[in-house]
Amino acid sequence: MVLPVMTVEQRAKALAKAAEARTARRALLAEVSSGAVSVAEVFERSGQDLVDRTRVVQVLRAVPGYGPARVTALMAICGVAEKQRVGALNEQQRERLLRALIG
Repeated sequence: MVLPVMTVEQRAKALAKAAEARTARRALLAEVSSGAVSVAEVFERSGQDLVDRTRVVQVLRAVPGYGPARVTALMAICGVAEKQRVGALNEQQRERLLRALIG
């Protein structure tokens, strides 16, 4: 795939937009980590561009007590792909993840 040629201004604008998205995503994950926002609340925000583009693994790793091994096992049990994003989860996957987190 050939990348489009961008002007300096377009490139700067794209970089600023990407940095803004990373900052917002970092804030969301910090809220999950602190307990201010639950995983269920993140899933309810589906439809927001930021949430839809966030990987499920990032959200689960932000939950206190869930490291890489535990998250990988949880996602395998629930049938969620490693690189799947929150916006691509179907209702059954969301329910399985939430049940597994609670129980």
